[in-house]
Amino acid sequence: MTEIDDRALAKINLFDSLTPEEVEKLQRRSAWRRFVPNEQILDRMSANQEVFFVVEGAVRVVNYSLTGREVAYATVRAGGYFGELAAIDGEPRSASVVATEDCLLIKLPPNVFIELLQSYPQISLEVMRRLTQIVRRCDNRIMDLSTLTAIRRVYIELLRLCEPDAASPGDFVIRPLPTHSDIAARASTTRETVGRVIGQLAGDEIVERKPRTLFIRDRDRLELLAETIDLERDEELAR
Repeated sequence: MTEIDDRALAKINLFDSLTPEEVEKLQRRSAWRRFVPNEQILDRMSANQEVFFVVEGAVRVVNYSLTGREVAYATVRAGGYFGELAAIDGEPRSASVVATEDCLLIKLPPNVFIELLQSYPQISLEVMRRLTQIVRRCDNRIMDLSTLTAIRRVYIELLRLCEPDAASPGDFVIRPLPTHSDIAARASTTRETVGRVIGQLAGDEIVERKPRTLFIRDRDRLELLAETIDLERDEELAR
């Protein structure tokens, strides 16, 4: 590790329960690497079993359909980690991972990660909680794909992405706003559909677009649209 990275692992949320000495010892058994935007970090079905920790930047966990369309599973930001499934079960990677911005990643060999789980119950519990969250998200996604139109999936994805706007109490905001392609990958639709949906919402004054930002001006109406079946509106936006 270079001097600038001497405390890098201390920035990872999973290791909050470790002492500085334990973090330092763990870091000596790790390696690090930088990635640039859109650089492939992991390939689906590869045999690599290392666990990666995001110190700086963000990555996108994705898969691809038979026609090549990207399906986004999750975004992992600084403080998070990915790759634990292969380290735990020894199977090939279940998804690909791509850098969405400049990233600094630290990686641990699978045997070191397993030692952590065996030696520190708090870390094991946190990993189990994360895996439980993944299962719940998958359940919700299967339900969405089975029961919702593409238009309503976009509404729901915008609701998932938005957070309270600290500068405007009562409003919500998505900042930074993912590209239409990224939102489409999350909602399993096309970027053209996402563009039409956001354009319609802006015309209805439910959202307001700014550079790399989407303000949700009327979250209640957006929730109502997500919950209401409106075949005429859906057909119009789907054209």
